[in-house]
Amino acid sequence: MHIFFSDLDNTLIYSYKHDIGPAKRCAEIYQGREISFMTEKTGQLLTQLKDLALIVPVTTRTIEQYARIDMGIAELPYALTCNGGILLADGKQDASWFHESQKLVSPCKSQLAHGEILMLRDKNRCMEVRNIQGLFLFTKSQKPLESIQYLKAALNSNLVNVFSNGIKIYIVPRPLNKGTAIQRFNKRFHPDYTIAAGDSEFDIPMLAAADLAFAPEQLKPRAGFQTDIKYISNSELFSDAMLMYIKSTLLAKHAAREQTGNTTETASFPD
Repeated sequence: MHIFFSDLDNTLIYSYKHDIGPAKRCAEIYQGREISFMTEKTGQLLTQLKDLALIVPVTTRTIEQYARIDMGIAELPYALTCNGGILLADGKQDASWFHESQKLVSPCKSQLAHGEILMLRDKNRCMEVRNIQGLFLFTKSQKPLESIQYLKAALNSNLVNVFSNGIKIYIVPRPLNKGTAIQRFNKRFHPDYTIAAGDSEFDIPMLAAADLAFAPEQLKPRAGFQTDIKYISNSELFSDAMLMYIKSTLLAKHAAREQTGNTTETASFPD
């Protein structure tokens, strides 16, 4: 079995603020507004990849935010939400996975509680502080760089990471990362080969844990791992170019299996 672990935002889908050309389809509606899109080419490639690999979205989005996504390829059997803290199987939360996640972050609980107080006091904060199922914290800042410095100075970096993504600010326990999430997933399903794609700092642990990884060129300076990684030029739309590479890689692997006489169906997935 081959698995393709993929981030969502700016990896497969894009905000309405991002120009991805005219050949696109709506991928997310919120409060009656179309807020995220994907290219028609990405939609077609995902449909083709479903026959070659198990596609598993891995996102920092909450369950509710993930549920708004419609990529036009029917519901995927699995998704890792909340930065990997929650596993959805056929749209339902896996209770044992969440229990394991709570155990993982338990040593960091005091830092999360302290971080929540700091976020509430931050003069640059411009949104309520959200505690996402006891797993991590999220808010927005008018001056994200100042907020990041303020939080990092007061928190234990051995226990929690502080991230910014635009004006969004996160405090995340170190054990709660996408790399750990896909390692946990692999222990359950024992894939032969894993591919990962992502565009941000959140995705680096996931890219490092895969057999083959794809990232945009701007993430290259942050890479310090041994994964076989392909960087997509900024002159290409990441989703389209990355999926084309993945399709050719998986087709080559299937062809190689046929040539060696191994007819095991690698695209058959667990129930």
